[in-house]
Amino acid sequence: MQERLKRLRFRAWHRGTREADYMIGGFLDRYSAEWGEEEIRWYEAVVEEDDVDIMSWALGTGEPPEHLNNPPLIAAMRRLDYIPLP
Repeated sequence: MQERLKRLRFRAWHRGTREADYMIGGFLDRYSAEWGEEEIRWYEAVVEEDDVDIMSWALGTGEPPEHLNNPPLIAAMRRLDYIPLP
């Protein structure tokens, strides 16, 4: 599982824009220690999506597709408490 999280961490923190890196990578860093197999599989699917879509789910301006709609994890993503403020 640690190897999967290592690969996910790289993908999450190398999205292409700093905003996406903070939002997507910060979420992984904040919550992944608490995750089991189901949550990791969900996140592996999430990082395959476009940054703009993931960010819209986190900001509450969009809804994830049915196969990614995990209410507890989407709610955690929407709290945005994992993004460091300068």
